[in-house]
Amino acid sequence: MANIKDIALSAGVSISTVSNALNGKNNISKATKDKIIKICEEMSYSPGSKSKAFRAQDNNTVLFNFSDFDRSFFLRIINGVNDYLNDNGFNLMICTNKSCEKYMRSDLTRGCIILDERMKNDVLNVTASEDYPIVVLDRMIDNPHIKSIVVDNYESMYALMQGVVNAGYRKFGFVGGLEHTDDNKERYQAFIDVLEKNNIDFHRKNYFTGDYKEKSGYRVAKIFMLSKEMPEVLVCANDNMAIGAIKAFRENGLRVPEDIAVTGFDNCDSAEAIGLTTVSIPNYERGYLAARCLVEIISGKRATESLKISASVKWRKSVLVK
Repeated sequence: MANIKDIALSAGVSISTVSNALNGKNNISKATKDKIIKICEEMSYSPGSKSKAFRAQDNNTVLFNFSDFDRSFFLRIINGVNDYLNDNGFNLMICTNKSCEKYMRSDLTRGCIILDERMKNDVLNVTASEDYPIVVLDRMIDNPHIKSIVVDNYESMYALMQGVVNAGYRKFGFVGGLEHTDDNKERYQAFIDVLEKNNIDFHRKNYFTGDYKEKSGYRVAKIFMLSKEMPEVLVCANDNMAIGAIKAFRENGLRVPEDIAVTGFDNCDSAEAIGLTTVSIPNYERGYLAARCLVEIISGKRATESLKISASVKWRKSVLVK
């Protein structure tokens, strides 16, 4: 049976070079590494379970972690991820919440894509390595082994808000999402900046915190209707909350947009049907790009600089535009 000395002699390299090749080190050329692996196969040499090069050949699974089955845009992202991986010989494993962490290992999956605000940065920073790259879609992380691909929330919300102001609206309410998320912070900051630029007052009592789900938008709309000061337009940090608000308003005889305008963010499947003015995020393309970037990193391209994706405003009948 061949041993590592036999492999080194046949390849014309040192034993340490063979060891480095089989353990995925980057201090040798790809041609040399491929030559050594081919000789190992020809000579039926089994390097054991610690060989990263051999383990990587058998492991073509990518992990995708997301947080919420109720939000339809996740499915578009998953479709994009899955299409790219299928076209390039990779398998997809999908997990949610805590179950994900036990599969974030290089002997089980090659890397992962994260879209879950509950996944802590500390976990990602400890897990990410040269042998286990991570792509995150919901935050910016400064780590050489983590690539951030995020939506340009600020610019797109700014464009939406400026359009609403240009339409003549001056009295605003805001329904935010989870306050610790980058998405919510950026969308709210753009909201405030446009109002300040146009000398429009906004009272914090008209800010309500939701959870990105339809029920929270519904509840906020009910609270506004009980108050004596209804806004002219309710700006929601995502579509689900906006749709919930519209349902509550209509149930109580208010017309959208004649009595109150409503905006969202995401352009989910129901947004067009309900006539919601919103920001359209290219979610299929976002997932496809995330998968492509991860596979490129796995293949040796260490391009982990962050990337921002543009989004566009979709004007529909939930806002009266002049």
